[in-house]
Amino acid sequence: MKKDIHPKLHKVVFKDMGANFAFLGTSTKTGSEKIKWEDGQEYPVIKVDISSASHPFFTGKLKLIDAEGRVDRFMKKYGKK
Repeated sequence: MKKDIHPKLHKVVFKDMGANFAFLGTSTKTGSEKIKWEDGQEYPVIKVDISSASHPFFTGKLKLIDAEGRVDRFMKKYGKK
């Protein structure tokens, strides 16, 4: 196998902004912000919109997260009058 062709893995904290939920994982990406984790060390943060804490498949309930106003534009255009 060729050496040094794979990107380096880093420990990062993934933070679900909608559910205020975070978990430690590994990724080849790294964030510019850092957060102090439960073990006392600082890790880069990657902010995500949806995780298992907010996705309807895992929670069993529908939770609308409209970060860009798509629902409002749809309701304005096609909603009941």
